[in-house]
Amino acid sequence: MLPIDPQADPGRRAWAACPGCDDTRGCAPCAQGRSCAEHWRYLLSNTGSLLHLQCPGCTRVWDHETGFGATRHQVQRPD
Repeated sequence: MLPIDPQADPGRRAWAACPGCDDTRGCAPCAQGRSCAEHWRYLLSNTGSLLHLQCPGCTRVWDHETGFGATRHQVQRPD
């Protein structure tokens, strides 16, 4: 298990499913896609819509593309 990143700040949070644990199972707010007081992730950094997150429960670190706002990928348009 990794330690919590030294740059992690509980004041910078994000709500995304953790690929390392299933801690949101049975949580009504999470199932409805709402913010939950228990199942938040540390928002370590971001580049546009790409978030760099850490789960405070299992300590997994991963990148999450939100697709919202300034995305990192250029959209392919049909001809």
